[in-house]
Amino acid sequence: MLETPVFIERRARIAARLGLDSEVLLVGAGHPVPLPENSDQTYPFLAHVEYHYLAGLECPGALIAYDPQEPPAHRWVSFVPTVTEDERVWEGRTQPPGRPLETLDAWLTRRRGRPLAALGEPPRGFAPDLATTARVRDLLKHARREKDAHELALLRRAAAATAAGYEAVAPLVRPGVSERTLQIELEAAFLRAGASGTGYSTIVGAGSNAAVLHFAPTARVLQDGDFLLVDAGAAVDRYVCDVTRTHIVGTSSPFRRDLHAVVLAAEERAIARCLPGAEWRDIHLAAAVDLVEGLVAMGVMRGRPEDLVARAAHTLFFPHGLGHMVGLGVRDASGTAPGRARSTDPALRNLRTDMPLAPGYVMTVEPGLYFIPPLLQDPARRDRFHDAVDWDLVDRHLHVGGVRIEDNIVVREDGPPENLTAAIPKQAS
Repeated sequence: MLETPVFIERRARIAARLGLDSEVLLVGAGHPVPLPENSDQTYPFLAHVEYHYLAGLECPGALIAYDPQEPPAHRWVSFVPTVTEDERVWEGRTQPPGRPLETLDAWLTRRRGRPLAALGEPPRGFAPDLATTARVRDLLKHARREKDAHELALLRRAAAATAAGYEAVAPLVRPGVSERTLQIELEAAFLRAGASGTGYSTIVGAGSNAAVLHFAPTARVLQDGDFLLVDAGAAVDRYVCDVTRTHIVGTSSPFRRDLHAVVLAAEERAIARCLPGAEWRDIHLAAAVDLVEGLVAMGVMRGRPEDLVARAAHTLFFPHGLGHMVGLGVRDASGTAPGRARSTDPALRNLRTDMPLAPGYVMTVEPGLYFIPPLLQDPARRDRFHDAVDWDLVDRHLHVGGVRIEDNIVVREDGPPENLTAAIPKQAS
């Protein structure tokens, strides 16, 4: 594990938040996963996020251990496998700092009889206490939600690299350019700007493809009047940005222009609501009302926006949550507040995050409106919401695609939130 001031302070802060007394904690990095073709290759290794957060290393097979009953300077211990000659020759590995992994058994034997929590990828051959493990995992997850200064610095670097990628793509948004070409240029620009890679699989969808929430780019070329939805983010030392922009290619129809304007206005209002103590579910529902209000004004929906959202009619066009946490990986530490069960309310069932916001939280804000045939052509939905939608108008625009606009914001103690990705333009064309 890294013995830098950042990680020493982080481990001390986390130990205080966990409040362990007699419990012993192990956090495993995990092991490489072989490729299926029976070669000696593996998928790219990423240490389990709980290990990486505490140790700062990408070390296959490693663990860190914590014993609250040891003197403060010796409570955290790193155990690492011995690097083999083959690993040195074929992979260029060097020996990471830490005690030999073979000494872990003796370390645990001296602590036999005490509750054991095992996070990350648990070590093989040990039987952790499941209740203790679940409790400690929830505590660590909640503690990780507040990003420290080091994490925010990495996220700002990832945001700068992401902005460079979107800047490189902007001049290429024209008829005849393929989704795949845009992906290539975007990701290359991320790397040129200092990214270590992409934060997740890049989404580039044109025309009706823009309505597929996780669309993988194809050879399809952009056509005049298409929506083009790009959802991508750069990674720096595992810290990622998650950004979406939607363009109108070439000629802009009034319907597409209005749809984009509705989403953009809802996104900017939602960002302004991201203040300490605000409930994320309330921000989501307010954004849903804003989106439905726009659809009513466009003639797509009918009724009072608040009533339509209460009926979950907005999920016809806005089928996902407003956003999620982001940091050490996409959707980092998302979930519910401690002790809170996931909502069964149909208007909230797709939320990935459900908790009050606090300073240091980094959130995506990503409202969207889509014309998704599997949802809008479903007979049960058409029957349930027969009076809430102009279905003839919907059918005329069924293959228009969709709009999503997404930024990454930091909740601050005082004042409005910081938008890490504000430098990336949001205009439709």
